[in-house]
Amino acid sequence: MQGPSLTIRYFAGARAAAGRAEEAVPAGRSLDDLTAELTQRHGDRLAGVLRVASFLVNGVTCHDRQAPLPAGATIDVLPPFAGG
Repeated sequence: MQGPSLTIRYFAGARAAAGRAEEAVPAGRSLDDLTAELTQRHGDRLAGVLRVASFLVNGVTCHDRQAPLPAGATIDVLPPFAGG
């Protein structure tokens, strides 16, 4: 991949739905744009997880889904966890 990118890391059910632990995508998008692209890439199963997941951008919870994600960022996709 040429140019700036984002690293997407999937955890638990998100990993199973995406069929991978990690992938890189081009930078220059918001979290809403990113989730739309990931849904197109991986289908409805991941879309369901993304609707209820929390997202960390460089280790910090993302509250503004329209803000541009910084180039080189790591995005963690955290589905709700069961247990206690």
